[in-house]
Amino acid sequence: MSDQTLTGQTTRTPAQDMGIPRHHLVIFAALVAFFLVAPLFLYPVFLMKVLCFALFACAFNLLLGYGGLLSFGHAAYFGGAAYVSAHAAKAWGFSPEMSVLLGAGSAALLGLVIGLLAIRRQGIYFAMITLAFAQMVYFFALQAPFTGGEDGIQAVPRNMLFGLFDISSDTAFYFFVLFIAFGGILFIYRIIHSPFGQVLKAIRENEPRARSLGYHVNRYKLAVFVLSATLAGAAGATKALVFQLASLTDVHWSMSGEVVLMALLGGMHTVFGPIVGAAIIVTMQNYFASFGAWVTVLQGTIFVIAVLMFREGIVGVLGKWLKKPM
Repeated sequence: MSDQTLTGQTTRTPAQDMGIPRHHLVIFAALVAFFLVAPLFLYPVFLMKVLCFALFACAFNLLLGYGGLLSFGHAAYFGGAAYVSAHAAKAWGFSPEMSVLLGAGSAALLGLVIGLLAIRRQGIYFAMITLAFAQMVYFFALQAPFTGGEDGIQAVPRNMLFGLFDISSDTAFYFFVLFIAFGGILFIYRIIHSPFGQVLKAIRENEPRARSLGYHVNRYKLAVFVLSATLAGAAGATKALVFQLASLTDVHWSMSGEVVLMALLGGMHTVFGPIVGAAIIVTMQNYFASFGAWVTVLQGTIFVIAVLMFREGIVGVLGKWLKKPM
């Protein structure tokens, strides 16, 4: 008999010690494996768009699904960072990693300013304040001299990574995007399963009780608001480099609506739901583009069906059937 058997102890893996469920590890491994080989049979630009929106949706879900705060203005951080990143790369010759960092930093600053004002209200008032600020960002992008107005910032260059590596081709740039997207998603996963994340869930479920226990609720709300804005900005900054374009579409209110749809379709309160929701919506937009405006009708129809049949979202219902947290 082994020493562990004699002492009544069982062998635990490092992942189990950190509290990561085994099925989560399997799902993450499967996702990484899929995206590593996907460029062999799928268009890299399409895959990069899925990755960018998956990070965007996960960032939004951190605020809504775990913080309980519904924002209708997340396009401000996504699109604002896209403009900053595109301008930095084109006008100042910044490398891709610096452009993305600058875009994410600008989104963090914008999130801090808006968050300080928005968290003073709750419910629909909070949502309307975020929408109002997002519209201000939209009109700034329309009128500012460096944004290109209705034309946006076009022909954004993909400069040398770290000043050393040429990633101008779609295939080479794909792995840079893959690293950013999965790095951001894993960071969100760590936030959710940290003590900070547990406090967020407590505030979401019963804010008065969390306040009575001594937690500074507004500080936690502001922190998760800024974190969500920063990660949404990283997604937007990366997307601008993927398409070599920053346009008004990125800051339009409909972009805020799309990310809400992604989170709800995939499943709030789940780690993997927003990824699935983003993949479904982006795939529809890509392969149903020939239908023109009917794509919006199809999205609306799928949303209604999902709300009626999958109230917890697709991944939420799947987790319920499997009796495992997703």
